[in-house]
Amino acid sequence: MIDSYGFIHEKIDIKVLILFIMRRMPDPINIDILIELTMCDDGIGYFDVTDCISKLEETKHLKLDDGNCSLTAKGVRNGEILEKNLPYSVRTKAEEAVTLARTIEGRNSMIKTSYNGDDSSGYKVSLSLSDGVGDIISMELFAANERQANALEKGFRKNAEKLYHLIIEMIMDNPG
Repeated sequence: MIDSYGFIHEKIDIKVLILFIMRRMPDPINIDILIELTMCDDGIGYFDVTDCISKLEETKHLKLDDGNCSLTAKGVRNGEILEKNLPYSVRTKAEEAVTLARTIEGRNSMIKTSYNGDDSSGYKVSLSLSDGVGDIISMELFAANERQANALEKGFRKNAEKLYHLIIEMIMDNPG
């Protein structure tokens, strides 16, 4: 047997950690994100996490729907009771990971991109950035092919705030 590093080694502890993480997420999260967040301790392996998620679904602690995971009332109750048994350092790492994930999710929810069309006539690419109340910038661009449409979406997702500020700066610096 190979010694594992980290504080979490037993599947019951991994399940408690999963419930701990899920209790801190405001909305259902993608299962891949949950797996990544759960692997915050060096003693936890990918296959152990996926097995524990399956077991928690079987026992009705979690609900899986179309690649997203949500906590059931049973999961909330049991997680609340058991989470104090997690080592402090693991709870701290998990909370930091959840905070980062929530920040990224929040940002991503403010950015919308889509495209439609075909390679023969081109693609209309729609891009928008919201402040949580409404769009602060919205634009449509033309892309000659699907590869270019995907690149425009990816670039906007990566740089939406920078683009917004640059456009505002350019407009404000050059009054007509």
